[in-house]
Amino acid sequence: MDFELTEDQKMIKEAAREFASERLAPKAQEFDEKEEIPRDLYKELAELGYMGMLMPEEYGGSGLDFISYILVMEEFARACAALQISLSVHNSLVCDAIFKFGTEEQKKKYLPKLTRGEFIGAYSLTEPQAGTDAGSIKTNAVLKGSNYLVNGTKTFVTNAGIADLFVLFVSTSPEAKSKGISCILIEKGLKGFKVGTKEKKMGIRGSDTREISFEDCLVPKENLIGEENKDFRIALELLDSGRIGVGAQAVGIAQSAMNEALKYSKERVQFGQPICNFQAIQFKLASMATQIEAARLLVHHAAWLKQNNIRCTKEASMAKLFASEAANYVVNEAVQIHGGYGYMKEYAVERYFRDARVTEIYEGTSEAQRMVISRDLLK
Repeated sequence: MDFELTEDQKMIKEAAREFASERLAPKAQEFDEKEEIPRDLYKELAELGYMGMLMPEEYGGSGLDFISYILVMEEFARACAALQISLSVHNSLVCDAIFKFGTEEQKKKYLPKLTRGEFIGAYSLTEPQAGTDAGSIKTNAVLKGSNYLVNGTKTFVTNAGIADLFVLFVSTSPEAKSKGISCILIEKGLKGFKVGTKEKKMGIRGSDTREISFEDCLVPKENLIGEENKDFRIALELLDSGRIGVGAQAVGIAQSAMNEALKYSKERVQFGQPICNFQAIQFKLASMATQIEAARLLVHHAAWLKQNNIRCTKEASMAKLFASEAANYVVNEAVQIHGGYGYMKEYAVERYFRDARVTEIYEGTSEAQRMVISRDLLK
């Protein structure tokens, strides 16, 4: 079993770390306080190939393998988790949905705009009354001639306020429940399509999260992705990628928290010596480092399976579950090592503490991941 990255992967990882350190980390606190990320930054990311990482060059993408993509995601999360989740949704849930399931016309129309940063993508599945039970969505689309008539509400939509293109899951056959779900593309600006106010969140505050609603919104039927009434499978397959991406995010947040705690423990002097000399602190650091490495290995294993087109639903859930819980453990210990200073916004661990919490919630809660894993074990 080879755990060594290729030379290309090492170069991609280093380039991502350099960009994240220079352009993202210094601004992460500002993004958090202002609760927004400037649109110009996405244009810069596009110029460097980060807006189409998994897409082939023929559509303007970088053509990265999935492991390289996950390496980039971790490096970006270490610097700014809010920007990372925005990119994760754009790349693995929007671009990938169109590339894997869209028609050639849809690929040619939308992928170059997405990879060039002209369009930012958003993915919309969750509803106010349909979270973990995604098969119970009520937003519906009825075919009327050459258009779908869409009505309903979606919530917790990442990138909603800055997105130009939405991957939307709708019920086209309500009586069939999860077997009657379809996926359509919706462009910003359609009549009857409304984007709500920005949500006030605990963490990942720079990421734009909103509710969106539809009232007799007409969408061309050629915007259907895949087949009508048969494409809940799109949501399920894309969630594997999304969950591995959140796992990488959790690892990135945890690694930065660990680094800050290690640095602080060497600087903070109590009882005449740095607190890193005390076994209580040493054991905390040892446990933190072990949790991070175990999480990283689970994430990389799931990414390897995904890259090699091996079914990885269980492994993606395992990676996301373990990495998110490990991240929350690590950031909690990092704040504890900082003592009272860890509770102050002056120190980055305060932000990491808030950012890590959502990794156990979005892309499926920890409870939902355990459902997926146990279902696979018991089949």
